[in-house]
Amino acid sequence: MDYLSLGPVPSSEDCAQLGAEDYGPSSVRECTEFIGQLIRQHGEPPMGARLTRKAFPHDFGTYHEVCVIFDEASEDAVAYAYRLEAETPETWDAAAVRELHPETATA
Repeated sequence: MDYLSLGPVPSSEDCAQLGAEDYGPSSVRECTEFIGQLIRQHGEPPMGARLTRKAFPHDFGTYHEVCVIFDEASEDAVAYAYRLEAETPETWDAAAVRELHPETATA
């Protein structure tokens, strides 16, 4: 199995900052919503691939990113993983905004 890191949130969005008091819960929530958005935009992962939140060590603590883990022997899983990497969204979709920022989301 191999993996590609897709980041903690869409590339142009702000994310929870490592070291902040609420980093843990905020990061988990953001990663969960990011996974949901990726599935909405690209479909469920094929057999041999899965989206997950992965922890990485850092000098200032452990940070989290969304990763796609995939079986290198599965053509469909490899294609899905590299499509996600190439087409990672820049901004949150409307469903994610409603979940993360219900006070600012419009109907």
